[in-house]
Amino acid sequence: GKIPAVIYGDKQAPVSIAIDRNEITKRIFGGGFMTTTFTVEVGKDKYMVLPKDYQLDPVRDFVMHVDFLRISEKSMVTVAVPVHFINEDKCPGIKLGGVLNIVRHEVEFNCPANAIPESITVDLISAGLGDSLHISAVKLPANVTPVITDRDFTIATIAAPAGLKSDSAEAEETVAEEAEGETEE
Repeated sequence: GKIPAVIYGDKQAPVSIAIDRNEITKRIFGGGFMTTTFTVEVGKDKYMVLPKDYQLDPVRDFVMHVDFLRISEKSMVTVAVPVHFINEDKCPGIKLGGVLNIVRHEVEFNCPANAIPESITVDLISAGLGDSLHISAVKLPANVTPVITDRDFTIATIAAPAGLKSDSAEAEETVAEEAEGETEE
């Protein structure tokens, strides 16, 4: 009922441990595992750790091994944080028939190990048809910065459905043809 795991990092020797398979499986498949810090007791020692990787059996999806990064209160870590969207039902672009096109389901951040956000929230209340939602529009917690700093990357867009695009294109062509007909007369 146990699986191997290793605790490494923080300029100390790695520590090999065995952890309960059922408990770790529940935590992994319960969500948020890779962004949650844990305190692991090994004998008399306690380690504050952050999961960095885990391996699953390729056939049966059983957890086979877990890697934990040893962290301290002052550690800065890089983690992938899930993106959640709110106010989809009130979004003007979606009400007009647009579709939420999620470009990034999670975003990598540098943040303090003791203040990892569970998720970031993107508010769609003012997003119109054809709008792009960028990282600069998201309110981030203190000391949390995106790993990508060289550009204002897109998290999601409100895309017009194909039928709506062709209707508006036909309407524009009709208006253009009518305008040409008026100038020829």
